[in-house]
Amino acid sequence: MIAATVVEQQELSISALCELLGVSRSWYYEKPTAEEIAQRDVELRDAIERITLEFAGYGYRRVTKQLGRQGLVVNHKRVLRVMREESLLCQLQRRFVATTDSKHSHQTYPNLLSGLVLDGLDEAWVADITYIRLPTSFVYLAAILDAYSRRCIGWALSRFIDAKLTLWALEMAQRAAPPPSWVYSSLGPGSAVRVW
Repeated sequence: MIAATVVEQQELSISALCELLGVSRSWYYEKPTAEEIAQRDVELRDAIERITLEFAGYGYRRVTKQLGRQGLVVNHKRVLRVMREESLLCQLQRRFVATTDSKHSHQTYPNLLSGLVLDGLDEAWVADITYIRLPTSFVYLAAILDAYSRRCIGWALSRFIDAKLTLWALEMAQRAAPPPSWVYSSLGPGSAVRVW
């Protein structure tokens, strides 16, 4: 009661409040017993459990704020300790988002560099597109690597996966290194494909 009055009436000291209530200051500063501490922990645990049942996605910080709204003044570290001990911490499952459709009807292309032995830089470039997960969305990354050194010579980021994304990466690669001479690799009788 004195602690609550001190918070409300900040101009009154603890000594003055103890005199008004007719109790000694040592009574105010007396440490609680182990049973009182255990009872407070049980009450706190019950309050935390009610909040986590109502708001399943709340972590210890939100639970601490909610306890404050309910009039319980408690440190966030104590809330975290109690939530850990009672296994009340939030366990949200991330949903799997499929970004690749491998069962498509489109033509797949062979690896033209599978048997090629590279002797130096800029003989062959390889490219790929991937996504990067952000907290609210995805961005797409197009990268061009030199196949010999594995050095990234061009890249581009975009929120959209379209032709501009790959063209920006190609332009960067052409500025970083001159376009390599055409490499012809034989895939079979009478077929030659340009790779660069």
